[in-house]
This record gives sequence, structure tokens and C-alpha cells, in this order.
Amino acid sequence: MDQTNDVAQFLRSRRDRITPEQAGIIGGGRRRVPGLRREEVAMLAAVSVDYYAKMERGDLAGVSAEILDSLARALHLDEAETEHLNDLARAAGPQPASRRRPAERGMRPSLQRFLDAVIGAPVWVRDRRMNFLAANPLGRAMYAPLLEDSSNQANTARFMFFNPAARNFFPDWDKGADDIVATLRGYAGQNPRDKALTDLIGELVTRSDAFQQRWAAHNVRHHRTGIKRINHPAVGDLELVYEAMDLPANPEWHMFAYTAEPGSPTEERLKLLGSLAVTVPEPAGDDAPRR
Repeated sequence: MDQTNDVAQFLRSRRDRITPEQAGIIGGGRRRVPGLRREEVAMLAAVSVDYYAKMERGDLAGVSAEILDSLARALHLDEAETEHLNDLARAAGPQPASRRRPAERGMRPSLQRFLDAVIGAPVWVRDRRMNFLAANPLGRAMYAPLLEDSSNQANTARFMFFNPAARNFFPDWDKGADDIVATLRGYAGQNPRDKALTDLIGELVTRSDAFQQRWAAHNVRHHRTGIKRINHPAVGDLELVYEAMDLPANPEWHMFAYTAEPGSPTEERLKLLGSLAVTVPEPAGDDAPRR
């Protein structure tokens, strides 16, 4: 990916979405396009027009944390967007000597025992490349269509954008697609030298117009909690609340747990789903963890 181009397009897209009224600018005059002018962003961020123009051309090298914070306020960036801007700035600076970490190849038996000990709630783990790594039995049963899709190698992004069945499995497909792309955009900003992640994004951009259009929007988003709706082929509609958790011992991995409202139809359907069994295939890729 072109880091300079990513910076430029991200800043332009954030500038274009803010109206003068939202920014508190009175008498903005007639405009050919919506959004703020460069000089207006520079004024709001308390930097010179030339300095802001340099940043918007994609050059964040040497920009201080104070200026980045000021720019984030001027562009009305939320928490995820502000973190993304700082990630882009770090990637533009001098890179420390590489310290290659040992490949995360094994699912720890203790973690798998923890997953298996969770009863009544689907729990699963994925990495930042969207590979499905492990789950408890209910989690495997819930994601059976994804796990049975061998062509997409148990990868949630490939399943979402390449398998037509995903649009039926996820009734809120558009929102789910937005979330995956925004999450991948954040991961790419944090890890610009992750070749496996870059290759996945390149594959998605090349093969899916729906992904490419969303990728071009430069949206980033935290994926921490929310509602997940699933139309499961075995038990029907499920409406679940999810919680996302980081795993400090494996910084590239993330765990998700789903719960149903007590006494709801979803709770009853989860009990039925619990009687189903699905074998989790090995994750794809040379550096993917192995069980």
C-alpha cells in the first residue's frame, strides 16, 4: 500500500465531510464542493496553510503530537480516527531496527480450555488478518457456514465479500461489510509492514468492488461491542450482543463473545445450536497460528 497516498486521501476525506457551519465558520461563501477549504483547516488547527498543505500531500514525517491533536480537533476526528492519524504519522517517521517476534503458531492449550469451558455463549478468536483461529463448540456451530467454506480458508473478510451466502447469513450485510473494512483500515495503519495483511487487502480490493468502494472511503472504526444479527441455516434468526476483547499474550489476536437476552427466542435457539458440532479447519497462511 502507498502510505503517502493513504495519508493524503484520509485527510482530504475528513476535510470534505465537514461543513463550515459544523466547524463554526461564519460566512463561508459559495463553494464548488462541500467541506472545508485547506486554509480553513489550517486556521482551525493553528498551523500555516503551507504546513497543512504539506500534511495533506501525505507528508506527516516530524509532525508533533500537539499538532496532530490540534488537527484531529479541527477535523472533528473521533477516537478511532485520531488513533489512525497517529498511526499514519508513526509509520511516516524513522523506523526502529526490526526485532522479529517469534511467529504466533500455536493455540495455547490453556486458552482452548478456557474457550471450551464457556457454556451457553458463542466465543471465538480471530487474528488481525481476519482468520478464524479457535472457538468453543457453540462458536463453531454458530459460524458453521464460514468454517465449511473451504475456498475462503476460514477468513471472515473473504467470506463476507466473496461468498454470496454471506448476504443471507448476515441480514445487516452492509453494516457488517462497513465494519470489516473500517477495522482492516485501522489494522493497516497500525501495521503497514505486515505483508500478509497487505496481501489480503490487495486481494479484496482486486476481487470485490464492494470492498474497493468501502476501502476508498478511508473510514476507521473500533469494533468493541454491539449487536450482531445472524440468519443461521440450522436454527433461524439470532440477535446477539457481542463484546470484543484483546489478548495481551497474543497482541495480534482478538476474542469475541456473544450473549442473548434472557428468555428471548435467540436464547432458545442458541440452546438448540449447542447440540450441533462443527470441526474447525486449520487457518490458512504460513504465519497463521496452528492448533
